[in-house]
Amino acid sequence: KDDFVKELGNQFLEQNKKREGVKETPSGLQYEVISESGEELEKPTEESEVTVHYHGELLSGKVFDSSYSRDETISFALNQVIPGWTEGLQLMSLGSKYRFYIPYNLAYGERGNQSIPGYSALIFDVELFEFN
Repeated sequence: KDDFVKELGNQFLEQNKKREGVKETPSGLQYEVISESGEELEKPTEESEVTVHYHGELLSGKVFDSSYSRDETISFALNQVIPGWTEGLQLMSLGSKYRFYIPYNLAYGERGNQSIPGYSALIFDVELFEFN
């Protein structure tokens, strides 16, 4: 099963990066700009605390977590989350919204967590409200 999940993720990401508007960083993180604040503002650093809204799903479309459904933003230090978020949020300026396509090695890895199977590639929509 793990090999299947891993292969599915690899195939998805391989196809996804060919789509118009999808960019890939050297680490393998893929992202798409949904909306940009329009200004070349300062961006968060690895040490920043950020406040975001997010929606996370598996490749199957199954939502495993969403701050939107709880109707409240969440704040955390960027160096305390999955590597795909730490890297991705540093690309964003205040007020922008991005979609991240995160390979398993930048997400929850081989083990996964309660609601995410090991080796899962993940899709997150993230909106950046503030950081310091």
